[in-house]
Amino acid sequence: MRHLHLILLGLAVSLLASCSSSGLFSAGKIGKGSSRITSVRTTAYTHSESDHIIYGARTAVGTNLKYGNVRSAAADWSVYPVGTVFQIEGLPYVYQVDDYGSALVGTNTIDLYKPDKATMRAWGVRNVNIRVIKWGSFSKSLSILRPRTAYSHIRRMVSRIESNS
Repeated sequence: MRHLHLILLGLAVSLLASCSSSGLFSAGKIGKGSSRITSVRTTAYTHSESDHIIYGARTAVGTNLKYGNVRSAAADWSVYPVGTVFQIEGLPYVYQVDDYGSALVGTNTIDLYKPDKATMRAWGVRNVNIRVIKWGSFSKSLSILRPRTAYSHIRRMVSRIESNS
């Protein structure tokens, strides 16, 4: 297990080094030349919260929520598209945006998955610096979101993605 952790950490470091010329999408604008975003508001959620319980331990993309070396994160997909992979500075884990939440739309907040309420509460609300290892796909986000536009928060994400395209 320790070797797997070291391999994943090494992979993350090498990816960080190689993505210095990747684009940065922040607050609806695409900028070039940076993969670091400062002072990102983060919160935490768990699958046993009342507003998530109907989904169980599943993400919006239909996979199991992850809490290992790679961890699930929820975000506004018009800011952090599905598949975005990032690391919080100072932590060894890699997060992947594979979920969204109605309360996140328009807030530039990332919600980090935690396996239980105690761990979720211990995280609280934190402003952190993140390094985007790989940006996700707005087109994949749209393909997942368009069939779900009966919900207003999803219509808002779709509209924001389409207006930035």
